[in-house]
Amino acid sequence: MAQVAQFDKGEFVRLEVADGIGTIRLDRPPMNALNTALQDELREAAGAATADPEIRAVIVYGGEKVFAAGADIKEMADMSYVDMSGRVAALSASFDAVARIPKPVVAAVTGYALGGGCELALACDWRVVAEDAKLGQPEIKLGVIPGAGGTQRLARLVGPARAKDLIFSGRMVDAAEALAIGLADRVVPAEQVYEAALALVKPYAHGPAQAVRAAKLAIDGGLEMDLASGLVWEGQLFAALFATEDKREGMAAFVEKRKPNFTGR
Repeated sequence: MAQVAQFDKGEFVRLEVADGIGTIRLDRPPMNALNTALQDELREAAGAATADPEIRAVIVYGGEKVFAAGADIKEMADMSYVDMSGRVAALSASFDAVARIPKPVVAAVTGYALGGGCELALACDWRVVAEDAKLGQPEIKLGVIPGAGGTQRLARLVGPARAKDLIFSGRMVDAAEALAIGLADRVVPAEQVYEAALALVKPYAHGPAQAVRAAKLAIDGGLEMDLASGLVWEGQLFAALFATEDKREGMAAFVEKRKPNFTGR
């Protein structure tokens, strides 16, 4: 039996599961400021979502009013270089844990996704954004830079020139601009954000989970390699799927002209 990491609810983060979809819910009102405790709980929730075979896709959601308005500046204001150099690896690991969930992950963004909030959204595969949402990396206005993936993931997503514009200026973008530059994938009315995110990942709840996992690993891992290495990586993942029950079921269903019944094994 698969080992499932246990995490249902922390002080600021909870993991809710329904119909194969896990929702990582941030709950630190009023703005979901990402303090140290929330970061640690986020890492635990992402680990639990990764380990639970019943979870086939994940939504990261901050609630109806705000996704996450950034790091807890009051907590960081008196930190020294020594303090932060000891903390930054754990900070980055929290967002990496979300990025490395081997399942489809969508950020459902309402209100603000700024600083660490934007970095958390960037760690997801897609971003469904409210029409009135604001996104950005305003760290430069505090005399620092993004430190949890913003300079790296944003540049890979929207290109270096646009990333430099947003990070150098610290300006916020609205949903329309976020969609135009590729920072958002879908824009919907604020009251429809969670349902739109759910509709995006719901088809994966009963799909070939091992193949989806392999596809995500191939794409994300391949982006860090040269083309030749990426092709080898893809080939290894492709061949490995021939050991799965879903491969046998999918191909049998094709030959027999019926709908496949995938089990995720």
